[in-house]
Order: sequence, then C-alpha cells, then structure tokens
Amino acid sequence: MSTLSLMSTFLAALRTVILVPLFVVYTLACAAFIIVYSWMRPTSPLLDRIVKFWARVFLWIPPMGVEAEGTDLVDPEKRYVVVSNHLSQFDIPIMFRILPLHGRFLAKQELFRIPLFGTAMRRIGIIEINREARGSSRQAINDGVTLAAERGYSLIVFPEGTRSKDGTMQPFHKGAFRIAIDTGLPILPVVIEGTDRVSKPGSKIIHPGRAQVRILPPIETADMTNKDNLRDLTRSIESDMTEAYGALSERAPSS
Repeated sequence: MSTLSLMSTFLAALRTVILVPLFVVYTLACAAFIIVYSWMRPTSPLLDRIVKFWARVFLWIPPMGVEAEGTDLVDPEKRYVVVSNHLSQFDIPIMFRILPLHGRFLAKQELFRIPLFGTAMRRIGIIEINREARGSSRQAINDGVTLAAERGYSLIVFPEGTRSKDGTMQPFHKGAFRIAIDTGLPILPVVIEGTDRVSKPGSKIIHPGRAQVRILPPIETADMTNKDNLRDLTRSIESDMTEAYGALSERAPSS
C-alpha cells in the first residue's frame, strides 16, 4: 500500500471515529424532537423536512457526492412502491435526499427496540416488519402501506432483502412487487451504484466518494394480479435494474 493510500485510509478512519459518534448524538436529538413535535402535529410537513435534512447530514460524513439521473420521471404528487438495490447503509439517506417525493421504508422489528430511535420511526411512518410472521406480516405491511399512501408517502423497499456483500445485484424477492399489486401503486425502480465503495463490506471505516443513481420509468400495476403478473413483473424489473447497474458500474471510477 502506497504512502498516499495509507494517509487516505488514516484520514478516513479519523473522520469516521470523530463524526460517526457525533452523528449518533444528532440522530437521537432529531428523534427526541420528532417524538415531541409529532405528538402535537402528527402530519406536519416539518417532519419530512427533518428526515430529508437528517439524510443530508448523513451524506456529509464521508463526504459523499451523488449524481442522479431520471428524477424528471417522478411525479411528486403520486405515490409509488420504490424498489432499489442495496449496497450499504448510505442507500437510505441517498433515497431520502434525491427522490422528489416523501418516502418511507420497511424496517426490521429489531430497529424499533432502540430507545428514542424506534419510537421516532413509528411517529414518522416507518413500517415495522416481522420476518418470522409471514401471513400476518403481509397484511400488516399492506395496512401500513395503505396508511402511508393516505398520508402522501411512497414506500421504499430493497427487494434483494439484504445488502449485497460483493457489489453484485442479488436475486429479487417477490414481496415488494406483491405489495405494489395488492395496493395498486405504481413501481418506481431506482438503481444505486457506488455506496459500497464509501462503506466497504466488512470495514467500519467510511471513505469519501461518489455514488450514481439512475431512476427508471415507473411501471403501473393497477390492472395486474399476483396470480397472472407477479412472477413476470419481478423478473422483468430485476432484469432492467441489473442491466442499468451494469451500465453504471462500467463508468464508475476504480476502487
């Protein structure tokens, strides 16, 4: 490893050690404010502005630049089931930052056990999922999505189910597409590239870098059924997103 590379790694480690704990404190402060404020004004647009600013601060840590294309394909007045590949913890703040809509995501049950943070997630409409309860979980998710849509929120889902550990796109699960068909919401495919270079798998050091985001054209599901369309819909979107990810990867800077 060269001297320049060693120095770059040292500075990234120093920045991580200093800024991440500060960001945790900032996150808990935001959570406390959300809990109090949402109790008085549960549907205030200020809550969404807080979420978006939280995402902006998160991206300042590496720091991370974001190049986005296709935002003109998104109608801010519509609600979507947004599906995206998943490379690192920076994917969620990127989605909050660049999408011209109000998005909420599915979160595993364990996150809601974190003091302050879990309560704040519930207050802003993050949807809790229990991976062990299959049938009841699907109904709970559909109920949560319906409520979120009534409040003007889109749903953000990572259909791979977990982060990619090697930078390749993993096979998609059908859950996100089933939700879209069940609720009649259009699907908005979003492809992210580069966040795994900023937060590398297996490393706790956060490096500066840039991410690329490509938003693909929305797909209507109003006339679809799970029986007739679910399988082909899942495969088609997975194929389109994999192709787009490959194109973005080809023009990405070397690690």
